[in-house]
Amino acid sequence: MDVLHKGWSTFYLATLADDDGVEIRREIEHHGSAAAVLPYDPGRRTALLVRQGRPPVIWQGGPDELLEAPAGMLDADDPETAARREAMEETGVRLTDLEFVGRPYAMPGVSTERIDLFLAPYALADRIGAGGGVAHEQEAITVVETPLAELWRQVESGEIEDMKTLVLTLALKVRRPELF
Repeated sequence: MDVLHKGWSTFYLATLADDDGVEIRREIEHHGSAAAVLPYDPGRRTALLVRQGRPPVIWQGGPDELLEAPAGMLDADDPETAARREAMEETGVRLTDLEFVGRPYAMPGVSTERIDLFLAPYALADRIGAGGGVAHEQEAITVVETPLAELWRQVESGEIEDMKTLVLTLALKVRRPELF
């Protein structure tokens, strides 16, 4: 594999052979794995999400900001620790119990990234910080607490455009339909 670029992401050029021996060349993006969590308050029937700008989405002509579940790179942490860290940094919520949903590939046609997905209950007393991200990561995050019924309406209308948020909302709807 040849390295095409090394920065926040590393881009490789891989040469593979199909079953007939025909060479296939593909670019591969690698930047590590991530964790995402959908914090939900079962008593108040709400979820904590974030709004933030995503340059690739904006460049593609999408919205200026996406509504997303808190997420971030694992760095040196295990997935559970990373999910709790990102929830605290981005939404100011302290999470204890995490319910594993899955570990899918984010974009298997181009990227090595896998995202560990979790659901996590919280209560109002667990909101111990302001959230909004961390300054040194240049995050401009707005915390959004939304009723689960409204989040489901956004799923049904196609307004949720972030894959991890869509998957996590669907998982919560399947596992805890009474909350919606």
